[in-house]
Amino acid sequence: EYIDYYNNSRIKTRLNGMSPVKYRTQSY
Repeated sequence: EYIDYYNNSRIKTRLNGMSPVKYRTQSY
């Protein structure tokens, strides 16, 4: 489940144009 969540979030991150840092901040 975590892998799917990470992959989905990663795709959304690219679509939203957010940086990996912001993505990590939201994840944790």
